[in-house]
Amino acid sequence: MGKGYPRGHTRGAFVGGASKSGLIQVPAGTTITVDASSGAGWGTVVMGDFPAGNILFLGAVSYLQFSGTGSDADLDATWEGDYSIGTTPTADNTLATTEIDIVVSTALAAATAEVSPKTRAISANGDTGEIHDNTDGSLELNVNLLIDDANIAGVDSVITVTGELYIHYVVLGDD
Repeated sequence: MGKGYPRGHTRGAFVGGASKSGLIQVPAGTTITVDASSGAGWGTVVMGDFPAGNILFLGAVSYLQFSGTGSDADLDATWEGDYSIGTTPTADNTLATTEIDIVVSTALAAATAEVSPKTRAISANGDTGEIHDNTDGSLELNVNLLIDDANIAGVDSVITVTGELYIHYVVLGDD
């Protein structure tokens, strides 16, 4: 017989959710098409998905960098903007609610030759502890980008995003 109390050796497997910590890299060559036809430029791209189930979100930290083509006449070389990561993509030139429920809207300092500095952003305390219903398996991690109105003109500027997201969550069963 092994050490410890005998009853402890006969316990069944834990049936609750498993805590998940992970690193999600933005896939190489991922681009965001930024629409600046009216006001600030905005765009979004999916960087990953959650597993199916009820997701108890515990927190996240991201380090992202955004790069223009280097020759985009519609994008200032020293552009500024904001980014967030949310469970929904942005559909306009604002970042709010579920567009910022994983990583809050964070300012990007001025770019150099169309390349932003790698910028750290975190989840908001108010979003930690939320349970997201992903029982249908459709919940995404969307990188949302805004470029200040004064720094972009026209439509369809292509921005490459690189970096990583460190995330912690628990899957609390599925239906």
